Amino acid sequence: MRLIDPHLHLFDLAKGDYHWLKNENPPYWPDKATIARDFSCHDLLLEAPLSLAGFVHIEAGFDNQAPWREIAWLEETIKPSCQLAFKTVATIDLSADITTFQQSLVKLSGFSSVVGVRHILDDDAVSVLSQADILEKFKAIAAYDLHFELQLSLADLPAVSLLVDILGNLPELRVIINHAGWPSTNLADDHNWQQSIQMLAGFNTVAIKCSGWEMTNRHYGSYWQQQVVDYTVGCFGEHRVMLASNFPLTLFSTYYQALWHNYQTSIVDPSLASKLMFENAYLWYGFAR
Repeated sequence: MRLIDPHLHLFDLAKGDYHWLKNENPPYWPDKATIARDFSCHDLLLEAPLSLAGFVHIEAGFDNQAPWREIAWLEETIKPSCQLAFKTVATIDLSADITTFQQSLVKLSGFSSVVGVRHILDDDAVSVLSQADILEKFKAIAAYDLHFELQLSLADLPAVSLLVDILGNLPELRVIINHAGWPSTNLADDHNWQQSIQMLAGFNTVAIKCSGWEMTNRHYGSYWQQQVVDYTVGCFGEHRVMLASNFPLTLFSTYYQALWHNYQTSIVDPSLASKLMFENAYLWYGFAR
């Protein structure tokens, strides 16, 4: 089975900053050493019947002040050494002044692999999404035919309400939710997350990636994982949900092969598995272009 991994990170510690991977900087994970090394596309190992057809590289803190440096490194490194198709998502600073913000978009849009941008909102979501010029910035993202990668907890209802207002004002803006919006392991009682999923699913320009399980619980169970996938498919439908790895962070809990094997065996319907593991990522990330 061919698949596209729509959420992974590659590192070159000698060339990038990666401040978050250094022991003296947050996050202060006791197992950070597991991933504090170089990773290339040659580490994306899958065995038959699984086959990796392509991937999407999500910004990894290579250089947050000059995000185009990470894209240049990727395009210079991957194309000559790897036979896989790939797209990239660059970092963007939504808090920058509008002139600097637009200059970044101009530089990033000059790279053929860039299809989207990400600002990790998380705890700062309300303050960032409340900025007076936020609509102008999101409109600029859409104008460059880019989408926005949304990383925040969907349990944060004030932030989600601001996002809903933005989406209502900008029907041209495409958004892809990262890591299923950080659902809790007690999904039945996670009413805020459920409410947000239902609200965002009402916009056909919004898709969602299910991944990052290890970030919630290093010892997560497959039952909880499947609950999240089933709930998102039930709300978003079969064409707006993607399964992803978050490699190499997935190594905190499991191997790359094991993660994708678990995805494949947990989805009984082969047609649905193809959509969630290949077709939807192919379309949402513009691999046809």
